[in-house]
Amino acid sequence: MTVTPLPDTMPPVSREAAGVLPSGIGELVAYGFDRPGLIPLWVGEGDRPTPAFIAEAAQRALRDGATFYTRMLGIPALREALAEYVSRLYGDPVGPERFFVTVGGMHAFHTAIRLSAEPGDEVVLPTPTWSNFFGAVAMQGARPVPVPMQFDANAGWSLDIARIAAAITPRTRAIVLNTPANPTGWVATRADLEAVLAIARRHRLWIIADEIYGRFCFDPAHEALGRAPSIRDVWQPEDRDRVLFVQTFSKNWAMTGWRVGWLEGPESIGRIVDGLVLYGTSGVATFLQHAAVTAIRDGEALVAEQVAQARAGRDIVSGALGAVPGVELPAPPGAFYAFPRVPAEPDDRRLAKRLVDEANVGLAPGSAFGPGGEGFLRLCFARSAADLTEAMRRMVPVLTPGR
Repeated sequence: MTVTPLPDTMPPVSREAAGVLPSGIGELVAYGFDRPGLIPLWVGEGDRPTPAFIAEAAQRALRDGATFYTRMLGIPALREALAEYVSRLYGDPVGPERFFVTVGGMHAFHTAIRLSAEPGDEVVLPTPTWSNFFGAVAMQGARPVPVPMQFDANAGWSLDIARIAAAITPRTRAIVLNTPANPTGWVATRADLEAVLAIARRHRLWIIADEIYGRFCFDPAHEALGRAPSIRDVWQPEDRDRVLFVQTFSKNWAMTGWRVGWLEGPESIGRIVDGLVLYGTSGVATFLQHAAVTAIRDGEALVAEQVAQARAGRDIVSGALGAVPGVELPAPPGAFYAFPRVPAEPDDRRLAKRLVDEANVGLAPGSAFGPGGEGFLRLCFARSAADLTEAMRRMVPVLTPGR
């Protein structure tokens, strides 16, 4: 990851704050943000506004006076709705006491790190991975330990269990497991999940399970389930007290700007999370939580539409880029990102800027996602077929050798 030196005029700040790295994605967004007609595929959100039935629920809650302070862990109705949703989706009955409402998935992840690691501790991150994970760990004063995954131009990405095991030290406190994964689209197999869980049991580690893209799984074997494999599929009752689930309303329900998410964990940590929320954010706006109840209880058709759009986008992008000589892009089995590599163009930041300049399309450089991401580009395909088709029409000539 690229580190920008701090200016000499910087006033004294804490070591943890100074250690937070700038975003490589933000660099490209700033580079191309004002370009007329640019197609922005560099951030992790679709192009669909939040549907009216969710927005109207927020408006009703406002009219009904839901504008006061509320419980730090979330309104009871939302915690109950989350428990019902998870119990139904995974066939694993859980109670509302396990759910803690947060200001989006990022706040949920920050809270998970604060619960699991202290300054000087280590957190294992299979990479490439979402760049915000590195920043959140650094802000806690802990040390992110990247463990590169394996890439095959035909088979795609796979988790190197031996590397994960070798990365564990006496200072390790947690393993972050993001599946389906941002940015690679990798989806953990049952064997992967069992192996990671065995490592966590052996060393008494937390698993921070980011399953935010769990509904975006394109493997026919899992379509009937409506979700990707989960750590829940392999855990035992004693494991429940060592897994923290990070979740958000952003992706499934087209609510990125609402900043509503949740953390799921053992009921016994509720008192601690209550304090972390109190002194951190003092909770999520009450009327937004009422809208989230409507989203999760009435939004299954919306989720199906979101997944269908992403599947169509995946086919457009994989078909177009996969046909370009010299572009390596196995079709991603999950999430809503393509992560192509152009071996002839190893400088991913330079290539991303060239695509802005010559194709007027914005992609994120793979180096922003940690070791193993160098030379790749991330493209979000949770967008309209028209936008993606046009983006491919512009990009393919730029990427075609000898043009």
